[in-house]
Amino acid sequence: MTDVAIRVEQVFKRYRIGAKEERHDTLAGAVTALTAAPLRNLRRLRRLTHFRADEQEAEDVIWALRGVSLEVGVGEVLGIIGRNGAGKTTLLKILCRITEPTAGRAVVCGRVGSLLEVGTGFHPELTGRENVFLNGAVLGMRRPEIERKFDEIVEFSGVERFIDTPVKRYSSGMYLRLAFAVAAHLEPDILLVDEVLAVGDLEFQKKCLGKMQEVGRSGRTVLFVSHNMPAVSGLCDRAILLDDGKIAAAGDVEEVIARYIQVAVRAGSEVRWEREEAPANDVVRLVSVRACDGGGCVPPSFDIRKPIFIEIEYEVVKPRIWFTPSIQLKNEAGVIIFNSNAEYEPDWENAFPTPGLYKSTCCIPGNLLSDGLFVIRVVLFGFTRLPQKGVLVENAISFHVHDSFGADSARERTTRSFPGVVRPKLDWVTESLSAVS
Repeated sequence: MTDVAIRVEQVFKRYRIGAKEERHDTLAGAVTALTAAPLRNLRRLRRLTHFRADEQEAEDVIWALRGVSLEVGVGEVLGIIGRNGAGKTTLLKILCRITEPTAGRAVVCGRVGSLLEVGTGFHPELTGRENVFLNGAVLGMRRPEIERKFDEIVEFSGVERFIDTPVKRYSSGMYLRLAFAVAAHLEPDILLVDEVLAVGDLEFQKKCLGKMQEVGRSGRTVLFVSHNMPAVSGLCDRAILLDDGKIAAAGDVEEVIARYIQVAVRAGSEVRWEREEAPANDVVRLVSVRACDGGGCVPPSFDIRKPIFIEIEYEVVKPRIWFTPSIQLKNEAGVIIFNSNAEYEPDWENAFPTPGLYKSTCCIPGNLLSDGLFVIRVVLFGFTRLPQKGVLVENAISFHVHDSFGADSARERTTRSFPGVVRPKLDWVTESLSAVS
């Protein structure tokens, strides 16, 4: 049985929203409030940290975590995903002992290195060199251990020229590079990383991913919080989805990411808007968007071998304006697969469309997309002789593509595990170059 590095048992965390400051219009009122300020501040602080039994669901009380339980094995790389405010950072802060849970317990076995915010644990007046030793000591490292890793840390961070400069003069990117380098190179048993890829250039992001993969392969445990779905997919052994402080899904990375996209998008294969709620401007109004099969039906999912039709209905409000519908297709990891728009040259003199209802349809051919969940963004571009203001709907609809071949088929055994977001059926020709007698 795999050894457990982290065990979280029914953890709850509750916060109270701060009260709005009281304003005074008179000098007498301000002086009176200032005199009473120490006592009032003491009561306010106590109220922020103490809760009565009848305040479980008060308007100013927020439950960041609601009964979260999980186990992470030694050497496992776990991805934690979810929308903003889902409880991801709160969970990591509890594991780091930055904050205590309201109820439940979290057991962490081993030395923890964390990167929760840019420059966490750095003193702005100290140099980069001094902060490496300070941060290493905070992580529980002995000075000889830090000295042994120092050159590697500095080289990875890319701040060699500024290592003896106070970090208050660093850019946020320099802060991040040095902070991550310390946390990753001082060999903690458990590395907790929160949105480390939110800052930094592409080269640094690639180095971060490579280092975290190296940490995982070395047998250490990594908890990786990110909104970068391709990074989560490529790095993690499994994932959990937090939604409203609860674990909404756990297990296979791709399945959890697909569930996250569904939660984030909250869109089906068809959407129709009421007039007052429709995406619109003064020249056009979207009516509906849907994904359907060749018979005009909206199935639960689409066969991988058959075409998918994207229908966009819209109402043109003003005359003498041409519209170019456009779609963007993304996979469940948020990767853009392609953009497509209707291209045509309008006859400006004779063929201006009149106001009315229009439908534009495009066809995604069969044998193109792989298995999985896909999301459509819709844009309507308007033109007179100059571009007009358009209408855009992010994540308008989503649909599933599946392979209907049976589990015993040779095709499924050879293609179901193919990586990538497309699985086109290409033409192949095989010919004999030598004859065997």
